[in-house]
Amino acid sequence: MSAPTTPRPALSTASLPATGTSRRGVLPDWRVRFAILSVVWGFSFLLIKVGTEAYAPFQVALGRVLFGALALAAVLLVRREALPRGLRTWGHLGVAAVLLNTAPFSLFAYAELSIPSGLAGICNATSPLWGMALSLVALSEDRPTRRRVAGLGLGFLGVLTVLGAWQGFSGVDAKGNAFALLASFCYPIGWIYVRRTLAGTPGSPVALTGGQLMVSTLQLALVSALFTSAPTSFPLWPTLSVIALGALGTGMALQMQYALVAEVGPTTAQMVTYFIPVIATTAGVLVLGEQLHWNTPVGAAVVLAGAALTQTRPAPRKPG
Repeated sequence: MSAPTTPRPALSTASLPATGTSRRGVLPDWRVRFAILSVVWGFSFLLIKVGTEAYAPFQVALGRVLFGALALAAVLLVRREALPRGLRTWGHLGVAAVLLNTAPFSLFAYAELSIPSGLAGICNATSPLWGMALSLVALSEDRPTRRRVAGLGLGFLGVLTVLGAWQGFSGVDAKGNAFALLASFCYPIGWIYVRRTLAGTPGSPVALTGGQLMVSTLQLALVSALFTSAPTSFPLWPTLSVIALGALGTGMALQMQYALVAEVGPTTAQMVTYFIPVIATTAGVLVLGEQLHWNTPVGAAVVLAGAALTQTRPAPRKPG
């Protein structure tokens, strides 16, 4: 949950330091960190669900970006690295914050008021499908191919399977599912915007994302003040869930993924996306006692297969 939470780097990886290579003697094997990242992001949807038991959705989103920003600020402090400079850069970060943090985090929190956390995790996996759909209307630099278009169709067939379309969507909370799907739609729009406006901006991805989370904190603080009442109590588990969601699932998880991208490349690191719905669904069933019908895992598998196809790229042409 990237900021994806989504979850893939929101910024170009071109300026990533080779932290994975230089610290192999200190950091655990990348496979161990990959597994930890999958679990952290997969459990994020459970943490959202628990957080909404005591706090309004906007407050859950606010806590998420606040503690995420604090976690990345601590990393920057240790590195003695400065935040981005320039009004233009901060203006772009403000738009990126809305698309990649403020809007999707709030929408997922609202969605989980009425749908299971596992279903929210599956909806999150549709993000590559939305990105492919955007490429078809020329809003992305990615070139559509027959295989990728087939992946788009397969993926949305999976969504219909998860929602039980053959039963007339009986028992489906339309509003909650719409919020979750809209949240996942925000991410590819945000990634396209970031690539077009912030690529090549001075500063590491951690510094830029840290600044983005700080702006999102201000945005959500204003929204929360306008549309919610201050909490009168701070129950232990919901409060710890929001703190963990921000510090681990939004802050340190992004830092961990940047290191993975630097060490094993973006293609391998991005594979974490396909483990998130599996872990989110399993956590929801085992920890929260959410019901699981056959069409949920089957549909999720179809969604992930379609998403994988949309991420394929045509092989480079051989010279001559």
